[in-house]
Order: sequence, then C-alpha cells, then structure tokens
Amino acid sequence: MNQTPGLNVITEYIIGYLYPGRPVANMCFKVYGFISMKQALMFLQDFKLGHYMKIPPRTMFMAQVVGTLIAAFVYLSTAWWLMETIPDICNKSLLSPESPWTCPGDHVFYDASVIWGLIGPRRIFGNLGTYAAINWFFLVGAVGPLLVWLAHRAFPDKEWIRLINMPILIGATGDMPPATAVNYTTWILVGFLSGYVVYRYRRDWWKRHNYVLSGALDAGLAFMAVLIYLCLELENVSLRWWGNELDGCPLASCPTAPGVVVEGCPVLR
Repeated sequence: MNQTPGLNVITEYIIGYLYPGRPVANMCFKVYGFISMKQALMFLQDFKLGHYMKIPPRTMFMAQVVGTLIAAFVYLSTAWWLMETIPDICNKSLLSPESPWTCPGDHVFYDASVIWGLIGPRRIFGNLGTYAAINWFFLVGAVGPLLVWLAHRAFPDKEWIRLINMPILIGATGDMPPATAVNYTTWILVGFLSGYVVYRYRRDWWKRHNYVLSGALDAGLAFMAVLIYLCLELENVSLRWWGNELDGCPLASCPTAPGVVVEGCPVLR
C-alpha cells in the first residue's frame, strides 16, 4: 500500500569500495545491511495497513511472527523439492528454451555479486571505469523532489503537480531487474491517470478510498497473473505483442568493448 525503498545499491557500493574483489563479503554485507532493513520496512508496512483496518498491534505482531515461521519452512521445503526434482534448474545453458525454471531473481543476485564485489564499483563507476557519469544520478535523485516543490510553488493552481512523488517514481526502478521497463510504463500510466481522474472529479471519494483503489489495482494484477498462468502458460501458450517484449531494445545484448565484431551489432571505435 506504500513504497519502502531500501539501501540495496548503497550497501553494495560502499562495501565494493572497501573490499574490492570479494563477492562473498559483498553479498553478506548486502544481506545484513539491506535485506534485514527491507524486512523491517515490510513489517512496518503491515502495521500501517493494520492501523487503517483497526487491527490491534499485538494481534498484528503475532500474525507476522507466525507467518514468518510458516514461510521459512515453506520456502525451505519448496526450494529443496525444486532442487531435487527439476534437473539443471536455474542453468540456462542446459535447460530447454521453453523451460520456466530460469530463476531470474537468483541470477540478478549473482550478477550483483560479480558487478559490485568481484569487479568492484571503482572499476565500473569510478576513476578506473567508463560509467563514472552515472554517479550524477545521485544528484538527480536529490534534486528531483525539489523541482516538484518549485513547480508547485510556481503554479499553485495546478493541483496535479503536488501529486507527483519523485521518491516513489525513482525508488520503484530499483525493482526493474528482473522486471522490464514495460512493467513501469503501464504502472505509471494506469496509476497516474486513474489517480488524477478520481482526484479531479471525485475528490471526496479519493480521500476516503485511495488505499482501497491501490489495493484493488495490486489485487487485480495478482489475480491476472494467476489466471494467465493457469489458462495460458500451463498449456504452453504464449502471447507475443509489443507490450510484453523484453525491453524493445534489440541492441541490448551487443558488446560494448571497442573493436568487437558481432553480426547485427554496431562496431564501436
């Protein structure tokens, strides 16, 4: 029902500078510095929802404790069962092309250990790398909310400007891998337009039911995901259209090193 951005990249960035070339240390620091905080934020998110629903705090806390214990055993059992029953799980080179067991989340975690731990941010985003300009986006993130505030002060009659929440818009991009950019363009389009229309023409309704609308959109997404899986994916039916293509970027897999020749890709000089 709300956004809780964590310290994912920050923790990897810091430990990557302190201990370059040590991917295991990088991931351990990430687990304790980010994931533990992310879990705490999710618990607080549950408490906020429980507060709106008039659920007693002790009851909510016990539900969280029991749910955490059950989830730990269920996750461990499911992972053990999958590893034992599905050969070559998560190994893209050995799996069949239509296999759904590619484990994109695990690959992202592994890639992060290589990028931030083994290689290190200094050799990519520092003085030894070629992407130092990306560090300017830290300044963009800090200035973004200020620009919205200035725009609201300059145009006070445009009430939709103060509905723009830059921390939510920027923070949500942290979940892009393994998701694609298409997920976020549809989210911004539906969320912003529906919120603006309801706020503009039914303001009293918006003040009372904005959380209900947010929950309805999330629930609808979950129901459609289950429905598509049961009706299409189990029958090996896939829908290919511009909305579910990976990124719409055919050159994303091309090499970036100069002088490397690959068919269909530009050669950098």
